[in-house]
Amino acid sequence: MRNKTQSYIVLLTFVLLSKITLAQTYYGINPDTVKAQKFDMGKMWTFENPPLDYFEKEYGFNPSDELLEKFQKSALKFGNGCSASFVSEDGLIMTNHHCVRGNLPTIQTGEENILRDGFYAESLDEERTIPNLKVEQLLLIKDITEQIQSAMDEGKTDIEKLELRDKKIDELKSEGAKTNPELTFKVISLYNGGKFSLYGYKVYNDIRLVFVPELFVAKLGGDPDNFTYPRYGLDCAFLRAYENGKPIKTDFYFKWSEEGVVEDQPIFVIGNPGGTDRIFTMAQIEYERDIRYPMLVGMFKEMYGIYYKMVIETNAEDYKLIARLYSFGNALKVYQGTYKALLDPFLVARKKDFEKIFRESVKNDNELNEKYGNIWNEIETSRNQARVDAKKIYAYTINFYSPQYLFIAKNLVDYAKQLKENKITKEKFDSLTAKLFPEDLNEDLQKQLLVIQLNILKNNLSADNKLVNDLIGTKSIEEAAYEIIAKSNLVSKEKLLSLTEGGYERILNSIDPFIYYVLNTQDELKKMQDENQTRVDREEILNQALGEALYKVYGDAIPPDATGTLRLADGIVKGYDYNGTRAPIKTTFYGALDRYYSFDKKFPFNLPNYFEDLPEEFDLSTPLNFISTNDIVGGNSGSPVINVKGEIVGLAFDGNIESLPSNFIYTTEANRTVCVSALGMIEAIRDLYKANQLGSEIKNGKLE
Repeated sequence: MRNKTQSYIVLLTFVLLSKITLAQTYYGINPDTVKAQKFDMGKMWTFENPPLDYFEKEYGFNPSDELLEKFQKSALKFGNGCSASFVSEDGLIMTNHHCVRGNLPTIQTGEENILRDGFYAESLDEERTIPNLKVEQLLLIKDITEQIQSAMDEGKTDIEKLELRDKKIDELKSEGAKTNPELTFKVISLYNGGKFSLYGYKVYNDIRLVFVPELFVAKLGGDPDNFTYPRYGLDCAFLRAYENGKPIKTDFYFKWSEEGVVEDQPIFVIGNPGGTDRIFTMAQIEYERDIRYPMLVGMFKEMYGIYYKMVIETNAEDYKLIARLYSFGNALKVYQGTYKALLDPFLVARKKDFEKIFRESVKNDNELNEKYGNIWNEIETSRNQARVDAKKIYAYTINFYSPQYLFIAKNLVDYAKQLKENKITKEKFDSLTAKLFPEDLNEDLQKQLLVIQLNILKNNLSADNKLVNDLIGTKSIEEAAYEIIAKSNLVSKEKLLSLTEGGYERILNSIDPFIYYVLNTQDELKKMQDENQTRVDREEILNQALGEALYKVYGDAIPPDATGTLRLADGIVKGYDYNGTRAPIKTTFYGALDRYYSFDKKFPFNLPNYFEDLPEEFDLSTPLNFISTNDIVGGNSGSPVINVKGEIVGLAFDGNIESLPSNFIYTTEANRTVCVSALGMIEAIRDLYKANQLGSEIKNGKLE
């Protein structure tokens, strides 16, 4: 027994030493010696508290209040997830092509294909209204932390605290609207609720398209080049804000720089980063690593595979399909890259060291320790409890990756239960069920989505799970999917209506596979979700306490996590080492031609035919894209990139692969923001697209 024990200890010691040696070999450092860095929590500064002393010390940049006001009010929140800016006094808006990509098919007329051919309005009369699109200009900021936290302190339970918080938020928004009826108000939680701000936005709802290049020019290289660098994309779009049928007049807009960027030049990105989780505790990060991200990566891989196959089968001529593919490809790379970072022992070691220092700072202050000292333990307990049912919740959930047949089944069972309980009449039931089957159902796509759903079931439930055995058994996933569809009454409108003729009894007693799935998952799912929601509510309170502690320990030296609201991020233009070579700070239009010819003009490296006979005045040596160390994440797409004079030098449109850990940690070694050059945009607009009026407006800051 002693020899076996000794052997086990020797083996364990060898394994541990091997892991340390591997990490030392791979990273050149022992993770146990890794230390947190000054800006691990990022540089997404709020306009409430810009770090002026730091800016002056780091860059010799000391912006006046007037310049900061210009930065704030010239920038815009665009649509439902991008950024933008005014670039002329006549309401001209600059953002990314990919921020309007999904809107373009909705404004086409006749045989137009704007994704394929691009668009330019030579006059105001030709500018095309984009339905349901808005931009928001942040005009008012007010600190309301004390009012909300005082209201929450009156609550006895977590639910009461959250209810009192929400009630106070509604009151403060109403008060703001009474004082400034022309603004729309939002309450913004910073530091997870460690601070609260009231934001007042001027909203513009009449937005019209002025110019976009072709999809393949905007996103040359498609998904293979997405989140990479060097890049060669003209990912820009220009629109205009109108009021009362006329272009708006604004005093707040960015002027255009006619100078290129140089290495080590300080620049600033002003935009609305969507969300980060850098404040997460290690228990929360480990939950993301072990549970959530493996699920998401697997699902998006399958979704991407489905749409890639469909694009190839249509010879890459269906531009709506290509746009959908790019959306899934973008999501896949984000989750894959973040997951890879979560598995990186060096980055994780930096997060651990930060948490260690932070906890020690709280522990060493009696008052802070009494109020916040147990947060980490409580969150760890909560995340461990969440692990128990997480995979089953995922397997039982009907979501965007699920086949439409499951949505039909879910609604059908719901209507049948309502009919049984006399909550609706038979006439209402018939009316509802008659509308259940989609008019444009793609049967082949639904089969492939069913394969994804079955894979999720098999990969996240135990082998002896009844649902897995009944729906899949010993068959392959593909065989099970075809058998389910063959047995179902929900795969055609005629069969569905025939089933509903039997009333609720026939539906609720049906052995249809999709109805069986719903009847055997949704009640249990709701119970698990309710239990999980209780944990989420509690963690919301704990996360707010964590934010309060962070702010009390570090103050404004650490910016809050991204919240989809306006931030100012500093950085410098800087190349980096990659793949055994050096990435240049800029690329040119020559590089775009090289991609085109090097990949034999094939999708997704194809360009319009006119690139083989370019205008003589079009200068291919003009910078097209460039990189910088600015801190951005999703939501920053379309952000203006400005120099210390407040002039546009670029347009942020992406990050490189090395930027993907940014959800949890900001690094500067190789993390880069990828921008469209202001010089490249104006060169293309004037000399390639001959959009002379637009070029003049951009240069002069006003309509001629």
